[in-house]
Amino acid sequence: MAEIAVNKPASEYRKGFQSGISIAIGYAPIALTFGLLAKATGLSIGETALMSLLVFAGAAQYISLSLLSLGTGIFEIILTTFIVNIRHFLMSTSLNEKWEDDQIVNKAILSFGITDETFSVAAVRDEKVTSGYMLGLISISYSSWVVCSGLGHLIGASLPQTLQESMSVALYAMFVGLLVPSMKKSAKVVFLAVLAACFNIIFTLTNALSTGWAIVLATLLSAVIIELIENVKNKQRGQEHE
Repeated sequence: MAEIAVNKPASEYRKGFQSGISIAIGYAPIALTFGLLAKATGLSIGETALMSLLVFAGAAQYISLSLLSLGTGIFEIILTTFIVNIRHFLMSTSLNEKWEDDQIVNKAILSFGITDETFSVAAVRDEKVTSGYMLGLISISYSSWVVCSGLGHLIGASLPQTLQESMSVALYAMFVGLLVPSMKKSAKVVFLAVLAACFNIIFTLTNALSTGWAIVLATLLSAVIIELIENVKNKQRGQEHE
């Protein structure tokens, strides 16, 4: 029994590592692209790798590159990425109910590695989630993201200067590629995107706010307005059914 207890953490780590291989493969091209765009934005390879090491959030890192290219201040970048990643509170709360380990320290450390993909894999697992399993799942995913980010920067450095400069266009294409599938699934996302764009245009044309604050405020206002409209519609539906 003692041998089984000792081998269990290693076995759980192995299971998590195996579950994370598909995530690591999926992260590779996205991280490579991030590295390429980081090089085009003007980040050094050290800054690119450090961002992936400390942030480990694809959408937030892409948005940060866009804001950096616009000369946005550090506070606006932090606030914007916080808003983008606020969903992590919900994911962590949900996963906490399934997490077998009750050690707060383990959960606090490993929560850094919770992304949309690692959360999805852990959440659908039939068995309870353990710290060993999460460590294996996160370690392979995290390694792929960081290493491929650096490789992307190196590849970008070897490209012709004209092609490096043109890579900035790919950043906006990436955002469009992320947005369109969501817009197809939900009309709410369409209205949210259009409203945020309108607010941002107004703030930019009137020079009322800096570029960074215009994006932050446009995002917050559009999200609040859309949710208020959604709540009013739900109340009306509820009254109709009574």
